[in-house]
Amino acid sequence: MDPFLVLLHSLSGSLSGNDLMELKFLCRERVSKRKLERVQSGLDLFTVLLEQNDLERGHTGLLRELLASLSRHDLLQRLDDFEAGTATAAPPGEADLQVAFDIVCDNVGRDWKRLARELKVSEAKMDGIEEKYPRSLSERVRESLKVWKNAEKKNASVAGLVKALRTCRLNLVADLVEEAQESVSKSENMSPVLRDSTVSSSETP
Repeated sequence: MDPFLVLLHSLSGSLSGNDLMELKFLCRERVSKRKLERVQSGLDLFTVLLEQNDLERGHTGLLRELLASLSRHDLLQRLDDFEAGTATAAPPGEADLQVAFDIVCDNVGRDWKRLARELKVSEAKMDGIEEKYPRSLSERVRESLKVWKNAEKKNASVAGLVKALRTCRLNLVADLVEEAQESVSKSENMSPVLRDSTVSSSETP
């Protein structure tokens, strides 16, 4: 799996509806009105920008500018980590887990202990996590996932995480994780969903 596409999917999954609206507004002079109307997610917009060569692995200036305009410093940090080589160094299976982790962290919230117990994280570890992150549920989730991953080592997998989510009746989150894996796989082949051969990238809005 292309680590850059993994990064884009991770960023997309963390965007709010208002963030997406703002991104579409910011791109109104780069992307035709017809294409923007088809954009339903950040990944959709990133795919269009990739197709138009406005965005690529070695050309992330526009992406950085867009994220800065949203004041999403957390997402800028992910981009910084990627460019520093953190993301590219990860093996494919770990890249898949990173996408899943981002989705779980954004959606599990107060149910984090239920999931952590299903992942065999000890009560002592959970107490330590809670003490370390007293005000951030998402960081508690991420830390518990790291504990699980470190314990499972090579056996840690997206499938195992999805199974734990479903056991905890967090089916919506499990669905989001599975959809993300499918979406990233399709993006690798440059899914034609947003392509319109009859509309050139130079079409006026």
